[in-house]
Amino acid sequence: MIPKKVKKILQKQHYEIVGEHSAVQICRWTKKSIRDEGVCYKEKFYDIKSHLCCQMTPAVMWCPNKCVHCWRAIELTIGDKLKGKINSPKEIIDGCIQAQKKLLSGFKIDPQSPKKQLSKANMKKYLGAQEPTQFAISLSGEPTLYPLIGELIAELRKRNKTSFLVTNGLYPGKLKELKDKNQLPTQLYISVNVPNKQMYQKFHRSAKPDAWERLIKSLELMSKLKCRTVFRMNLVRDINMEEKHIKEYAKLIKKARSDFVEIKGFMSVGFARQRLGYERMPTYEEMAEFSKKLAKATGLKMLDSHEYSRAFVLGKDKKKLKIKVP
Repeated sequence: MIPKKVKKILQKQHYEIVGEHSAVQICRWTKKSIRDEGVCYKEKFYDIKSHLCCQMTPAVMWCPNKCVHCWRAIELTIGDKLKGKINSPKEIIDGCIQAQKKLLSGFKIDPQSPKKQLSKANMKKYLGAQEPTQFAISLSGEPTLYPLIGELIAELRKRNKTSFLVTNGLYPGKLKELKDKNQLPTQLYISVNVPNKQMYQKFHRSAKPDAWERLIKSLELMSKLKCRTVFRMNLVRDINMEEKHIKEYAKLIKKARSDFVEIKGFMSVGFARQRLGYERMPTYEEMAEFSKKLAKATGLKMLDSHEYSRAFVLGKDKKKLKIKVP
C-alpha cells in the first residue's frame, strides 16, 4: 500500500513500517528517558512515562491536509483514503510492539561483556520499554482515516494500555462514532493551529473545501465527550502566534471547553526545515508570553511548562493533570 519510494524515505527517517499502512518511530524522549537524560513534556504534565510510550500511526502517509509546519514529506502524501488490505487492530498493536523492540535493540547491554558496554541505558527502563503501556496515536498522517480506529483504541484499553489520539478535527462523524461506541481514547487532542477560516487554507492547504466547518463541528463535539480532552496548538513565529489573534483563539477554546490547552512551539525538524527554516521557531520566552496572554483571555491558569520542548499547558486545576494509569 505504501509506495517503495515513500518507504525508503520513511526508513531513512528511522520509521519502522508495520503492516500495510502503519508505522512506529522511537521518540527522542523515549531514548533520553532510557539513558536517564530527561523526560518528555507528556511525562512532566500527565505522568505518562516516556520510556513506556510507543509513538505510532495507523495511517502514516494519509491525510487531507498538507500543513506547512508538518515534519513529514507532505509532498508525497498518498491521499485521504486507505485502499487495499486493512490490518486489524491486533495486527497493528502486536506489530508496533515488535517494531519498538527492534528499534530499541541497540540499547541492550550484554551482561557477559560489561567492559565492552557502549550503551548508557538504564536496563530496568529498557526492559520495561519492551512492552509499552502508552500508545501515542499521532506521529504522522491522520489516524482517524484508519477505519478501525475505535476498535484499535478498544483493544489497547483491553490490554490495560493508555492511548492519546491526536486528530486534525476534520472528521467529526468519526469522533461521534467513537463517543457512541464507547471507544474514546484516554486523552483526545484536536489540533487547532489557526484562529480563523481565512488563515486555515494558507496554513493547512487542505483537500477538504469545508475543512474549517468540519473543525468547528469537532470542537463543538469535544465539549460533550466523556474522556480527557486537549485543545492543541502548534505556534509558528510570524505566522499564527501574533497577539491580535489571541481573542479569536480564546473564542475557539471556550467553544471546545476542553480539559486542557496544550501550546507547543514549532520545531524545525524533518521536511519542515525546507519550508519554514529555523527562524520560525519561537523561543521559550516568546511562548511563555503568548501563553500568559492566552490564559488571561480564556480565564484559565498556567498549569505547567517544559522549557526544552517549549511546551505549556493551561487548565483550571493542576491536580487533574496527572493520569491514573490502569
